Amino acid sequence: MKHLEIFVDGASRGNPGPASYGVCILKEGGDGYIEFSEYLGHATNSIAEYEALIRGLEEAKKMGAEELDIFTDSQLVARQFSGVYKVKHENTRERMARVRKLENGFKRVSVTHIPRSSHPGNKRADRLANIALNRAGK
Repeated sequence: MKHLEIFVDGASRGNPGPASYGVCILKEGGDGYIEFSEYLGHATNSIAEYEALIRGLEEAKKMGAEELDIFTDSQLVARQFSGVYKVKHENTRERMARVRKLENGFKRVSVTHIPRSSHPGNKRADRLANIALNRAGK
């Protein structure tokens, strides 16, 4: 059974403002990371966080993963995923629907809130999101 740990982070300068995300997938066996980042244009931090989560799920699916432990510094996204918080805004609901559809392709998915500086993978995801903003000149 293929298990992956994924670290996701979204960034928005201005909130809303120029936005991006970073994703780090810990390679099976813990031997380094597979990393992705993308500039999103104008968006809120929450939208950027959701886009990171969606990209992480998509990549895990391509990699044939069955179980995922996803870590984010967004308490909102983690609590909306678990059902503690309601998803109120339409554009957030659309993204959560995409997350739920992707989630169905796995045996188990957990999304956990962790402080940004608590794990090297989370620090890397944050750095990648900021690099994407800097590359876009934002």
